[in-house]
Amino acid sequence: MPQVNVPQLIKHKNIILFDGQCKLCNAWSNFIIKHDKNLHFKLCSVQSDKGQAILNYFNYPTDNVKSMLYIEQDKYFSQSDAVLEVISQLGWPWRAIKIIRLIPKRLRDWMYDRIAINRYRLFGKYDYCRIPESRYEQHYL
Repeated sequence: MPQVNVPQLIKHKNIILFDGQCKLCNAWSNFIIKHDKNLHFKLCSVQSDKGQAILNYFNYPTDNVKSMLYIEQDKYFSQSDAVLEVISQLGWPWRAIKIIRLIPKRLRDWMYDRIAINRYRLFGKYDYCRIPESRYEQHYL
């Protein structure tokens, strides 16, 4: 794996790490691309060299990623917090989803985990990590 300077890589960026083989995760990435008109976020597959380096940097497991991660500067959010942080920054009407924060985090994360653990069975899996189309390149790290 090439050496990646993670502090420099994540500096001044809002990065969404996702499972590039998961069909649900790819649908999520497509949703971000469609609604992130100002290119606020950068997407990065956990299977990529950069994704693996970022996971290592935050001492997050690299071999069995069960949650998307959202990185903002030098901190990360996982599980339901990651989803809510991202969606709340997409503007209206998506910002309204913040009301879900009224549900206790423990319950939100439990529901998130049920979907995450079963995501391949429920939504399917690619045999490979999809390569983004060149017209969407600016959305990726």
